[in-house]
Amino acid sequence: MSQPKIKRLVGKYEIGRTIGEGTFAKVKFARNSETGEPVAIKILDKEKVLKHKMAEQIKREVATMKLIKHPHVVRLYEVMGSKTKIFIVLEFVTGGELFDKIVNHGRMREDEARRYFQQLINVIDYCHSRGVYHRDLKPENLLLDAHGNLKVSDFGLSALSQQVRDDGLLHTTCGTPNYVAPEVLNDRGYDGATADLWSCGVILFVLLAGYLPFDDSNLMNLYKKISAAEFTCPPWLSFSAMKFITRILDPNPMTRITIPEILEDQWFKKGYKPPVFVEKEDTNLDDVEAVFKDSEEHHVAEKKEEQPTPMNAFELISMSKGLNLGNLFDEQAFKRETRFTSKCPANEIINKIEEAAKPLGFDVHKKNYKMRLENMKAGRKGNLNISTEIFQVAPSLHMVEVRKAKGDTLEFHKFYKNLSTSLDNVVWKTEEDMQEAK
Repeated sequence: MSQPKIKRLVGKYEIGRTIGEGTFAKVKFARNSETGEPVAIKILDKEKVLKHKMAEQIKREVATMKLIKHPHVVRLYEVMGSKTKIFIVLEFVTGGELFDKIVNHGRMREDEARRYFQQLINVIDYCHSRGVYHRDLKPENLLLDAHGNLKVSDFGLSALSQQVRDDGLLHTTCGTPNYVAPEVLNDRGYDGATADLWSCGVILFVLLAGYLPFDDSNLMNLYKKISAAEFTCPPWLSFSAMKFITRILDPNPMTRITIPEILEDQWFKKGYKPPVFVEKEDTNLDDVEAVFKDSEEHHVAEKKEEQPTPMNAFELISMSKGLNLGNLFDEQAFKRETRFTSKCPANEIINKIEEAAKPLGFDVHKKNYKMRLENMKAGRKGNLNISTEIFQVAPSLHMVEVRKAKGDTLEFHKFYKNLSTSLDNVVWKTEEDMQEAK
């Protein structure tokens, strides 16, 4: 007889699988046990937050995010704290990343790209008018909802460690290098608003061209190309689109196009319909202050998991596309995670992964039914880090998620090929078997 399933609860939220990971935070799928509503919970380590003196910045950014209620920004519902962690409860967006459309279908037609760009600029304009800057606009932060509309994530939460100096400028070089503005790289201070617009210009170029305007395997060469705005528009773009992109990707932030000028541009204005929405004034910020209070009365209750996290039908359906292993190694797919299933006991799966990873040069860290594999040898983009997590789909069936946490995606693919060869005696299952088990 199988053991009873034990849920991991944080307050009223039932915690599920990991759906994202960063330097300071991990993002988990969760469900409100009272309403059944799916959410995403960003989990930060309180000790790291205090060590890096980020507490006041987080309070300020989270409070601002609670006040931002724009239809194209991922909503922040509430924030909670335990003795060791901070939990930021966010809207769960189901449509995947905008850039998956580029990966899977290639460049967009101008009308389609324009619609997404109009939504992006509307968000940027709204947030900038409230003193909130993203500073790290990149593919991972552009999501789509179930209706195919843009949802910008981490607006105000991306730059937690950045500080404004006495000159009123930011001085921390951050973000994904290909999307970073020239003034961010020169270390003389930059304005968050104009830097955000540069990143928007790179995003628009990628939507229309299907590739990056600035790219080089050598980081110094990449920085030189960005600083000189050294790029060429593809010949299939209309003249008005080329002219518009050139005005955004101006290396001089003082002469770069502004949002009021963008709103008047002929290419941008075509078919533009800004969203109509009502802002509510009843936002409560008491939970933001309570997060950092040491008193037990302000701490949310945490119940630790004691066996693999049970996976319900909703979660299984939401990730069913990822269960098809056939396209993992498709050169066009560039997937950062994959999944397989096995009838082996959870502890046996963990042992087999550890036995397979160590000869490949990985240091293995285990906690409950999760593992973190760290390659001690640096690769193309630093050390490859891989996270794995085991979920219980049925009493005798487990699903294993293998996800790149850090490093080069192609190196992750190579690792997974080697790992799957080493694990050939684990009982593999297909997506059809998973559905039959349910």
